[in-house]
Amino acid sequence: MGMFGIAEIVTNLELKDKREVFTKKVTHLFPTKEDFKRSWAAVRRGTALDSFLGILPGGGALLSSFASCTLEKKVSKHPEQFGKGAIEGVAGPESASNAGAQTSFIPMLTLGVPGNAVMALMIGALMIQGIAPGPQVMTEKPELFWGLIASMWIGNLMLVILNLPLIGMWIKLLAVPYRYLCLSILVFMAIGVYSLSNYPFDLLVMAIFGLLGYICVKLACEPAPMILGFILGPLMEENLRRAMLLSRGDATVFIQKPISAGFIIASVILLVIVALPTIRKKRDEAFLEAE
Repeated sequence: MGMFGIAEIVTNLELKDKREVFTKKVTHLFPTKEDFKRSWAAVRRGTALDSFLGILPGGGALLSSFASCTLEKKVSKHPEQFGKGAIEGVAGPESASNAGAQTSFIPMLTLGVPGNAVMALMIGALMIQGIAPGPQVMTEKPELFWGLIASMWIGNLMLVILNLPLIGMWIKLLAVPYRYLCLSILVFMAIGVYSLSNYPFDLLVMAIFGLLGYICVKLACEPAPMILGFILGPLMEENLRRAMLLSRGDATVFIQKPISAGFIIASVILLVIVALPTIRKKRDEAFLEAE
């Protein structure tokens, strides 16, 4: 709450009068035939691409919308319309977001590995109830497994029923001046944090991490990986200790089996792929300065 909530509030308050208050009336909620014609291919591509990305642990579902938007802009005949109301730029990422969010349940239920912070919270909730996520869930708790599948269908149906008739009410929230809205947000955040353990020190911790989140925003650092590491860190440490105990302190146990060795090699390759553009950019900048 501090990293994402307080930091976002302070950042928005810095905008002062740059925030526009929404006053227009929303009409034409249902897509037209032309909208369907332009968006059906984007919906299919977004669903197919991000059904795969959502399975990848470590934020695959989070990247789904960005990947779909990039793909649609590449294949579009009019990329200059993106950011100016292009229906493909909305339909594709939204379909991708839904696909990625639902397929992120697959590694959580089958492997017990949370792909993002939301799935990590789901694992915590299951463990509180005495349920260990993993392959045994489908056989030991079939009612839970199939209940989750059914809830996805019911949830999507309820979203359609709630969102379209009540869109006018949601839009009116945008007309509330932010100086009033941010106070309400802070109050509800404080109530939520304090209710966890009824300990005032938790509020101080939230404020400290809010300051840290604000610093991350100013330094253009994404705080999401830190939150993900904070949640996945204890799980990694516990399983690392378990593996070292079983191997009697032999660290080569992680590369003796093809599955674990394959995951380590894939992780190194992905890390290099992500780091190379940054390294190349810094190297080019160094050469320019030298010249």
